[in-house]
Amino acid sequence: MQNMTNKITKNSPCIKIEHVNKSFGKKQVLFDISLNVSYSEILGLLGPSGSGKSTIVKMIAGIDFPTGGDLYLLDEKMPKLSMLDKIGYMAQSDALYDELTAEENIKFFSSMYKLSKSKQKQRISEVMELVNLSAHLKKQVKQYSGGMKRRLSLAIALVHEPPILILDEPTVGIDPVLRKSIWEELYKLKNNGTTIIITTHVMDEADKCNTLGMIRNGKLIAIGSPDEIKLASGSNTIEEAFLYYGGESK
Repeated sequence: MQNMTNKITKNSPCIKIEHVNKSFGKKQVLFDISLNVSYSEILGLLGPSGSGKSTIVKMIAGIDFPTGGDLYLLDEKMPKLSMLDKIGYMAQSDALYDELTAEENIKFFSSMYKLSKSKQKQRISEVMELVNLSAHLKKQVKQYSGGMKRRLSLAIALVHEPPILILDEPTVGIDPVLRKSIWEELYKLKNNGTTIIITTHVMDEADKCNTLGMIRNGKLIAIGSPDEIKLASGSNTIEEAFLYYGGESK
């Protein structure tokens, strides 16, 4: 089997993870994770629930910290408070205020990034149109469905146009048509210079990423472009490749 974990060798990556381990008490959940993320690319982290994907992105976002090893964003060691405005983060669980309207929620979060009134108004209009919620701007979030809450969380992550966008399973509960339009927007953001990390357990989404890291039981089992991973494993699909690297087909 080809060793793909040293694929990326760019001297100054946008995101650098070096030999990261993470334990919660006596339970170790990440084991020696090392990877680089180039500027203006979409890195997908693929793995089942409980594999460690969310733990990795929380540390990249500065919400959590490693037990061992180091993480760097834009050459700054994380966690670092001054980096928060460089990151758009969408958690797996929606962090919204149910008693407020969607507009009040997004204004509250955008105010943290010191957007001018005119820029705030412009960006709220743009991102709410992107997630197809413009008609529901004045509605209380407690009246939203689960899918609508996911879309609002995505809008909030995008509102300040961060150079690094971290999305933890952003399309769960979103219909296929809207999911397609969201991916089209992610490509536009990437082409305009945004570096994107997205976690997923959906195989067709994994195929859309520039670089794919496969996570299983807290370990990085393969990394490369989707085509490279399929070629190296002799697989026709990402699902087959995941089973191959995970050891289930051996």
